[in-house]
Amino acid sequence: MDMAQVTWRKSRRSSAQGGNCVEIGTPGPGQGSAGPRLRFVRDSKNPDGAVLALPLAEWTAFLHGVSAGTLR
Repeated sequence: MDMAQVTWRKSRRSSAQGGNCVEIGTPGPGQGSAGPRLRFVRDSKNPDGAVLALPLAEWTAFLHGVSAGTLR
């Protein structure tokens, strides 16, 4: 996966002063058949560091768990 083709975004709740933020990445067009089925997570303070790749189904389950309050 070409990380240069990933679109990254931070939460709207992240402050302009930085802090402990993560960015979520979505593969861009032309990333092959696996691209749309993945989501990426990285530390916003270290964009060239490690990237966690999650299958879309696992990312969706994580979001549902956060929304439901079952993850702490």
